[in-house]
Amino acid sequence: MIKLLAEEKVDFSHCVPTLLGMVLNAEPVASGQVDLSGWKLLIGGSALTQALARRAHELGIDTRSAYGMSETCPLLTADILPRDIDEADFETQLPWRCKAGLPIPLVRLQVVDEDGTPLPQDGESVGEVRVRAPWLTQSYYKETTRSEELWRDGWLHTGDVASLDERGFLQIRDRIKDVIKSGGEWVSSLALEDLIAQCPGVAEVAVIGVPDSKWGERPVALVVPHDLNAPPEAESVMAFLRQFVEQGQITRWALPAQIHMVDEIPKTSVGKLDKKRIRQEI
Repeated sequence: MIKLLAEEKVDFSHCVPTLLGMVLNAEPVASGQVDLSGWKLLIGGSALTQALARRAHELGIDTRSAYGMSETCPLLTADILPRDIDEADFETQLPWRCKAGLPIPLVRLQVVDEDGTPLPQDGESVGEVRVRAPWLTQSYYKETTRSEELWRDGWLHTGDVASLDERGFLQIRDRIKDVIKSGGEWVSSLALEDLIAQCPGVAEVAVIGVPDSKWGERPVALVVPHDLNAPPEAESVMAFLRQFVEQGQITRWALPAQIHMVDEIPKTSVGKLDKKRIRQEI
C-alpha cells in the first residue's frame, strides 16, 4: 500500500484509524524513506484520536473525520471546519478534526435521551444518535425484530452515543454496547483511548469494561507499545492519565483498573478494534 501511495502520488483517500496507524508505524514512513506529505485522508469507521492526527500532521498528512455506518449507505456527517477554525493553527484545529463533523445535506440528525427527547446542543449532553435521510436502509433481511429496533418512532437509531455542540458538530462518545457503566456513572471507552494514545511510547490502545462485583464494571486498557522490546510501565501510563483527572477532563473513577501491555490487539476484518473478542479473551 505504501509503495502504491508513493508511486502513484495519491493525494486523497480514506481509511479506518487502524490502517493509518499501520502506515505511520511502517519502517519506510517512520524512517522518512517515503514522503507522504500532501496526502489528504478522510477517517471513518472509528474515532480518530488526537495523537494519531498529530503524528500524521508531522508527516505532512492532512486528516479529517467523517461518520456513518453500513445502514446509512454510508455517509451522515463530514468534518468541514468553520472558517475561523480552518484558518487557525493546527493545534487549535486538532480537536475539531477529531470530531465527526456536520450533517451533510438532506441528513436530519438528533442526539436524544432514553425517552427520545432531543438533548441540548451544548457539547456536554450525551445520548443516542438517530437520523433521517432519503437513502437509509429500511430493514434487515428476514430479521423483523432487529429491523424494528433499528427503526423506532420513524427514526433510524444508530446505537452510537454522542453529543452535539453549539455549532452542530457531532462528537461520537462511544457505542452504546461499549459504554462502561461504573458505579452508576458512564465512562467513555473512546475518551480513555484518545488520552492513553497521547502517552509517550503508546502505539495503539483499546479500552473495554469488565465485570466488577463492587462497581458493576471497571475500565481495562490494552496497550501496544511503539517498541515491543522497551514498553512503557503500566504505572507510567496511569501517571500520565492522572494529569487529566487533575485538569478535570476525566473523573478519577474513569482511570483503568488494569493496564495490560500486549503485542497486538484483536481487530475485525475491516480493521476496527474487535471489542467483542477482546472481552472474551481478557
